[in-house]
Amino acid sequence: MNQIFDFFFGQYSTYSTLDTTLEIVAVVFGFLSVWYSKQNKIWVFPTGMLSTMIFVYLLLKWELLGDMMINAYYFIMSVYGWYIWTRKEDGTHVTPIATTTRKEKKISIIIFIATLVFVYAVYNMFDKWTSWIAYADTITTAIFFVGMWLMARRKIENWIFWIIGDVISVPLYFHKGFTFTSFQYLGFTIIAIFGYLAWKKHLNKNLQTA
Repeated sequence: MNQIFDFFFGQYSTYSTLDTTLEIVAVVFGFLSVWYSKQNKIWVFPTGMLSTMIFVYLLLKWELLGDMMINAYYFIMSVYGWYIWTRKEDGTHVTPIATTTRKEKKISIIIFIATLVFVYAVYNMFDKWTSWIAYADTITTAIFFVGMWLMARRKIENWIFWIIGDVISVPLYFHKGFTFTSFQYLGFTIIAIFGYLAWKKHLNKNLQTA
Protein backbone atom coordinates (compact mmCIF):
# COMPACT_ATOMS: atom_id res chain seq x y z
CA MET A 1 0.00 0.00 0.00
CA ASN A 2 2.82 2.39 0.91
CA GLN A 3 4.52 1.71 -2.43
CA ILE A 4 1.32 2.57 -4.31
CA PHE A 5 0.91 5.76 -2.28
CA ASP A 6 4.53 6.74 -2.88
CA PHE A 7 4.15 6.05 -6.61
CA PHE A 8 1.25 8.49 -6.90
CA PHE A 9 2.06 11.05 -4.20
CA GLY A 10 5.71 10.59 -3.23
CA GLN A 11 6.78 13.73 -5.08
CA TYR A 12 4.72 15.87 -2.71
CA SER A 13 7.18 15.19 0.10
CA THR A 14 9.39 17.89 -1.45
CA TYR A 15 6.56 20.43 -1.87
CA SER A 16 5.51 22.99 0.71
CA THR A 17 2.18 22.51 2.45
CA LEU A 18 1.00 25.81 0.96
CA ASP A 19 1.73 24.75 -2.63
CA THR A 20 0.05 21.38 -2.17
CA THR A 21 -3.01 23.03 -0.61
CA LEU A 22 -3.18 25.60 -3.40
CA GLU A 23 -2.98 22.87 -6.06
CA ILE A 24 -5.86 20.98 -4.43
CA VAL A 25 -7.98 24.16 -4.20
CA ALA A 26 -7.22 24.98 -7.85
CA VAL A 27 -8.18 21.44 -8.88
CA VAL A 28 -11.50 21.63 -6.98
CA PHE A 29 -12.46 24.92 -8.61
CA GLY A 30 -11.25 23.59 -11.96
CA PHE A 31 -13.68 20.68 -11.62
CA LEU A 32 -16.47 23.06 -10.68
CA SER A 33 -15.73 25.20 -13.73
CA VAL A 34 -15.86 22.29 -16.17
CA TRP A 35 -19.00 20.96 -14.50
CA TYR A 36 -20.73 24.34 -14.81
CA SER A 37 -19.65 24.45 -18.45
CA LYS A 38 -21.27 21.05 -19.03
CA GLN A 39 -24.42 22.40 -17.40
CA ASN A 40 -24.22 25.51 -19.63
CA LYS A 41 -24.11 27.71 -16.51
CA ILE A 42 -22.41 31.11 -16.28
CA TRP A 43 -20.60 30.01 -13.10
CA VAL A 44 -18.09 28.31 -15.40
CA PHE A 45 -16.24 31.62 -15.57
CA PRO A 46 -15.82 32.84 -11.95
CA THR A 47 -14.87 29.36 -10.73
CA GLY A 48 -12.49 28.93 -13.65
CA MET A 49 -10.90 32.33 -13.05
CA LEU A 50 -10.11 31.44 -9.44
CA SER A 51 -8.60 28.11 -10.49
CA THR A 52 -6.47 29.67 -13.22
CA MET A 53 -5.15 32.44 -10.97
CA ILE A 54 -3.84 29.85 -8.53
CA PHE A 55 -2.33 27.74 -11.31
CA VAL A 56 -0.61 30.75 -12.89
CA TYR A 57 1.17 31.32 -9.58
CA LEU A 58 2.10 27.65 -9.10
CA LEU A 59 3.18 26.99 -12.69
CA LEU A 60 5.32 30.12 -12.79
CA LYS A 61 6.98 28.92 -9.59
CA TRP A 62 7.48 25.44 -11.08
CA GLU A 63 8.85 26.99 -14.34
CA LEU A 64 6.23 25.31 -16.53
CA LEU A 65 5.93 28.20 -18.95
CA GLY A 66 3.54 26.66 -21.48
CA ASP A 67 1.13 25.54 -18.79
CA MET A 68 1.37 28.92 -17.11
CA MET A 69 0.49 30.68 -20.38
CA ILE A 70 -2.49 28.35 -20.86
CA ASN A 71 -3.91 29.39 -17.51
CA ALA A 72 -3.18 33.09 -18.02
CA TYR A 73 -4.97 32.83 -21.37
CA TYR A 74 -7.86 30.99 -19.69
CA PHE A 75 -8.26 33.89 -17.28
CA ILE A 76 -8.36 36.46 -20.08
CA MET A 77 -10.76 34.38 -22.18
CA SER A 78 -12.97 33.81 -19.14
CA VAL A 79 -13.52 37.56 -18.92
CA TYR A 80 -14.33 37.59 -22.65
CA GLY A 81 -16.55 34.50 -22.37
CA TRP A 82 -18.43 35.93 -19.41
CA TYR A 83 -19.31 38.92 -21.59
CA ILE A 84 -20.30 36.78 -24.61
CA TRP A 85 -22.46 34.38 -22.58
CA THR A 86 -24.39 37.22 -20.92
CA ARG A 87 -24.67 39.50 -23.94
CA LYS A 88 -28.21 39.92 -25.22
CA GLU A 89 -28.34 39.22 -28.98
CA ASP A 90 -31.74 40.75 -29.58
CA GLY A 91 -32.52 42.47 -26.31
CA THR A 92 -34.00 39.29 -24.84
CA HIS A 93 -31.96 36.18 -25.68
CA VAL A 94 -28.34 35.61 -24.70
CA THR A 95 -25.76 34.03 -27.02
CA PRO A 96 -26.94 30.44 -27.71
CA ILE A 97 -24.99 27.21 -28.14
CA ALA A 98 -24.09 26.89 -31.82
CA THR A 99 -21.78 25.13 -34.26
CA THR A 100 -18.58 26.74 -35.47
CA THR A 101 -18.90 28.90 -38.57
CA ARG A 102 -16.45 28.73 -41.49
CA LYS A 103 -14.90 32.01 -40.35
CA GLU A 104 -14.46 30.69 -36.81
CA LYS A 105 -12.81 27.53 -38.15
CA LYS A 106 -10.27 29.68 -40.00
CA ILE A 107 -9.66 31.73 -36.85
CA SER A 108 -9.21 28.49 -34.87
CA ILE A 109 -6.49 27.36 -37.28
CA ILE A 110 -4.78 30.73 -36.98
CA ILE A 111 -4.94 30.57 -33.16
CA PHE A 112 -3.50 27.04 -33.20
CA ILE A 113 -0.56 27.91 -35.47
CA ALA A 114 0.11 31.25 -33.76
CA THR A 115 0.16 29.52 -30.38
CA LEU A 116 2.65 26.91 -31.56
CA VAL A 117 4.96 29.63 -32.84
CA PHE A 118 4.57 31.76 -29.71
CA VAL A 119 5.17 28.94 -27.22
CA TYR A 120 8.13 27.70 -29.27
CA ALA A 121 9.63 31.19 -29.13
CA VAL A 122 9.12 31.44 -25.37
CA TYR A 123 10.68 28.03 -24.69
CA ASN A 124 13.54 28.86 -27.02
CA MET A 125 14.09 32.23 -25.34
CA PHE A 126 14.39 30.64 -21.90
CA ASP A 127 16.32 27.62 -23.24
CA LYS A 128 13.67 25.14 -22.03
CA TRP A 129 13.85 22.65 -24.93
CA THR A 130 15.36 20.07 -22.62
CA SER A 131 12.99 17.10 -23.16
CA TRP A 132 9.99 15.77 -25.06
CA ILE A 133 7.77 17.37 -22.41
CA ALA A 134 8.39 20.79 -23.98
CA TYR A 135 7.04 19.57 -27.32
CA ALA A 136 3.99 17.94 -25.73
CA ASP A 137 3.43 21.08 -23.68
CA THR A 138 3.53 23.21 -26.83
CA ILE A 139 0.95 21.06 -28.62
CA THR A 140 -1.46 20.89 -25.68
CA THR A 141 -1.15 24.66 -25.21
CA ALA A 142 -2.26 25.21 -28.82
CA ILE A 143 -5.13 22.71 -28.45
CA PHE A 144 -6.38 24.32 -25.25
CA PHE A 145 -6.07 27.84 -26.65
CA VAL A 146 -8.45 26.93 -29.45
CA GLY A 147 -10.77 25.04 -27.08
CA MET A 148 -11.03 27.95 -24.69
CA TRP A 149 -11.73 30.43 -27.48
CA LEU A 150 -14.52 28.22 -28.85
CA MET A 151 -15.98 27.75 -25.37
CA ALA A 152 -16.00 31.52 -24.85
CA ARG A 153 -17.89 31.77 -28.16
CA ARG A 154 -20.28 29.04 -26.91
CA LYS A 155 -19.43 26.70 -29.79
CA ILE A 156 -20.09 22.99 -29.29
CA GLU A 157 -16.79 22.00 -30.97
CA ASN A 158 -14.91 23.34 -27.94
CA TRP A 159 -15.53 19.99 -26.22
CA ILE A 160 -13.65 18.09 -28.93
CA PHE A 161 -10.52 20.15 -28.27
CA TRP A 162 -10.91 19.76 -24.50
CA ILE A 163 -11.20 15.99 -24.82
CA ILE A 164 -8.07 15.70 -26.99
CA GLY A 165 -6.06 18.04 -24.78
CA ASP A 166 -7.25 16.40 -21.55
CA VAL A 167 -6.34 12.90 -22.75
CA ILE A 168 -2.81 14.07 -23.54
CA SER A 169 -2.52 15.97 -20.24
CA VAL A 170 -3.36 13.03 -17.94
CA PRO A 171 -0.06 11.15 -18.43
CA LEU A 172 1.83 14.38 -19.10
CA TYR A 173 1.07 15.90 -15.68
CA PHE A 174 1.61 12.58 -13.93
CA HIS A 175 5.05 12.36 -15.54
CA LYS A 176 5.76 15.92 -14.40
CA GLY A 177 4.97 14.86 -10.84
CA PHE A 178 1.64 16.65 -10.34
CA THR A 179 -0.66 13.77 -9.44
CA PHE A 180 -3.62 15.85 -8.27
CA THR A 181 -3.56 17.84 -11.52
CA SER A 182 -3.27 14.60 -13.51
CA PHE A 183 -6.38 13.27 -11.76
CA GLN A 184 -8.04 16.59 -12.51
CA TYR A 185 -7.49 16.13 -16.25
CA LEU A 186 -8.78 12.57 -16.04
CA GLY A 187 -11.95 13.93 -14.50
CA PHE A 188 -12.00 16.70 -17.10
CA THR A 189 -11.92 14.09 -19.87
CA ILE A 190 -14.98 12.30 -18.50
CA ILE A 191 -16.90 15.54 -17.92
CA ALA A 192 -15.93 16.83 -21.38
CA ILE A 193 -17.40 13.74 -23.05
CA PHE A 194 -20.68 14.19 -21.19
CA GLY A 195 -20.46 17.93 -21.80
CA TYR A 196 -20.34 17.39 -25.55
CA LEU A 197 -23.32 15.04 -25.38
CA ALA A 198 -25.31 17.49 -23.23
CA TRP A 199 -24.56 20.46 -25.51
CA LYS A 200 -25.38 18.31 -28.57
CA LYS A 201 -28.75 17.41 -27.08
CA HIS A 202 -29.40 21.06 -26.22
CA LEU A 203 -28.40 22.17 -29.73
CA ASN A 204 -30.62 19.57 -31.43
CA LYS A 205 -33.53 20.58 -29.22
CA ASN A 206 -33.11 24.24 -30.19
CA LEU A 207 -32.92 23.33 -33.88
CA GLN A 208 -36.13 21.29 -33.63
CA THR A 209 -37.86 24.15 -31.82
CA ALA A 210 -36.71 26.64 -34.47
